[in-house]
Parts: sequence; C-alpha cells; structure tokens
Amino acid sequence: MNSPAFRSPIYYMEKNIINNAMHRFSVLDLSPIIEGSTAAQSFNNSLSLAQHAERLGYQRFWLAEHHGMPGIASAATSILIGHVAAGTSSIRVGAGGIMLPNHSPLVIAEQFGTLESLFPGRIDLGLGRAPGSDQLTAHALRRNLNSDADSFPQDVMELMDYFSAEPKRPVKAVPGTNLNIPIWILGSSLFGAQLAAALGLPFAFASHFAPAMMMQAIEMYRETFRPSQRLAKPHVMLGFNVFAADTDEEAYYLASSMQQAFINLRSGHPGKLPPPIADFWSKIGVAERALLNQVLPCSAIGTEDKIAEDISAFIDRTGADELMITSQIFDHQARLHSYEIAASIHDRLPAMVNTH
Repeated sequence: MNSPAFRSPIYYMEKNIINNAMHRFSVLDLSPIIEGSTAAQSFNNSLSLAQHAERLGYQRFWLAEHHGMPGIASAATSILIGHVAAGTSSIRVGAGGIMLPNHSPLVIAEQFGTLESLFPGRIDLGLGRAPGSDQLTAHALRRNLNSDADSFPQDVMELMDYFSAEPKRPVKAVPGTNLNIPIWILGSSLFGAQLAAALGLPFAFASHFAPAMMMQAIEMYRETFRPSQRLAKPHVMLGFNVFAADTDEEAYYLASSMQQAFINLRSGHPGKLPPPIADFWSKIGVAERALLNQVLPCSAIGTEDKIAEDISAFIDRTGADELMITSQIFDHQARLHSYEIAASIHDRLPAMVNTH
C-alpha cells in the first residue's frame, strides 16, 4: 500500500473551507484498537487524526462512548475529549455521544462544564439513549436497570437545566451553570427525532450503521421541529462511512477491515479492528453480504470522483446539513489519506447537489 503524498501547509490552508460551506463535514472517531496494537496507540492516532482534520477544515471531531468493546478505546469519553481538545486549537471537539442512561445528568454537566471552561467555545455534547454496552457491562457500570427506559427525556431536560443561567434545581453544576454548550440528540429511530424536535435541538442520526429508519426520522424531525433559544431551525447531521484511496482496488481493500468487524460483532465475536483482506467480498457468504448491505449502505468506497458522486447523491437525497464522516481503517496513514480525499471534494459539492 502506497503512503499518501506529503501535503504542504499551503495545501491545508487552501482546503480549510469546510466549516464555511453549506454542507459541513465532521469526523466521528471510535478510537479503534487494531489487532496487534494497544489503546495507548489508539489515543495517539485519535489526536493525530484530529490535528489532521483541523488542518483540513473539518467542522467538529466527535468521540463515541462504548464499553466492554475490545476494538473501541473511547470508553472514558470526556477524558479523551480533553486529550484531543488540548492537542488542537480550533476544531470543535465533543461526544457523539455520551450514553446518558449510564450517568447522572449532574456528573455529565460537571464533566462538560469542566471541558467548556478549559476549551471555551469548542465543546459539543451529543446525547444517546442506548447503553453502549451489553447487559453484563451495564450492570458493571452500576446502572439502575429497573428504572424506566423512558426517563431519557427527563434526564436530558435535567442536564439542560444544569447549564442554564438560572437552574430550577437546588443543586448546581460547578462548573456548568450558565455555560453555552451545544447539546445534540443522537438516535437511530424515531424516538430521538421526536425528542430533538420537541426540545428544539440539533439531531444526529446513526445512518452509518443503522440506516433503516433514516428518511422517516429526518422527515419527522423537520416536520415537528419547534424553534428554541438554542436553535431557530432544524439541523440534521447524518453518519456516513468513507473509504477513499487512490484506486478503487485499494479503497475496497481498506473497507474490508470494518466489514469484517461488523460481521464479527453481529455473530457475537467482537474483537479488535482486523487487518484488511484483498477481495474480501468474494470470500464471504450470502448471509454476510446481506448483513453488510443492510447495515452499511450509507457508505462511499473508491477514488475521489466516486466519493464525490456518492456523497453528493446522499446529500441530495437526504438534505443533510452536515455529514459526520467515519472511516474505520486499519492503517493510520491510509485513514488520514481517506479523510484528506473526502476534504478535497468538499468544494465541488455546491455544483453537484440540488438546493433543498
């Protein structure tokens, strides 16, 4: 595999346009632990990717909370956000997301109040309703598994209150009170869309691995959105997988690591991100192909022109305001290059995408 060519600082300055355009690009990182490596190296790679994304002009860099997953190092999400924010200077850094059922809203208010105080104007807080773990891990997290699953909306409102200028609750979040931290609702179903619309918050849909209800959720969110002090009009962010390379053959080779990981996960054998396999698609069965077609249709694999075509078609179909691009690639340099290619097509999008 050829390493990407060196790009000069001038190149990055010319490409630093993403956060000023209509359709924003952002980065979702699970801090993947690859086979033969460690979480420590994953954290170094996450910071390297964030610095690279900042130079390229990506809008935000989000990390996701998962627990008990051998291939995901971002369990202590707020600590890792601090690590990434300390090593960057302008890109927004946040959680995509914090799984609120695992935590007291007050604890999250204090953690993100601390992050916002350390890195003012750069912290995002995306909130999810899923536990991000299995039942055994959920027990180990000391969650109250007998509580009402529908307490998520109340927990979100409690958290929002801790950030307000005049909290209604007698307990205050210090730091946290009167801090303007953007809150997003994450989801893969209609529930998150309804809640985000009712609270007047931006909505991020997990279409990169759970696309089944994407179009319904987008429609519901936009049709029922209530303007709020936080957001005047709907804002939709969609997850999207990108595996970009200098040749189609290499791009499909790189994508095979994530494809293997999904098959392993759904078969009950989660592990570290495996190395890629040449011609992987021809080596798996009908059931495995059906699974991948079901969970990963919101993906672009190929060279720059193919990536541009697929992304523009996706935005045209969904009207997404922002794409949260994720690239689970085994080789770190190839991963950096994939994000570089995605950034390079951004200025072509206005001419390729219909106005919504």
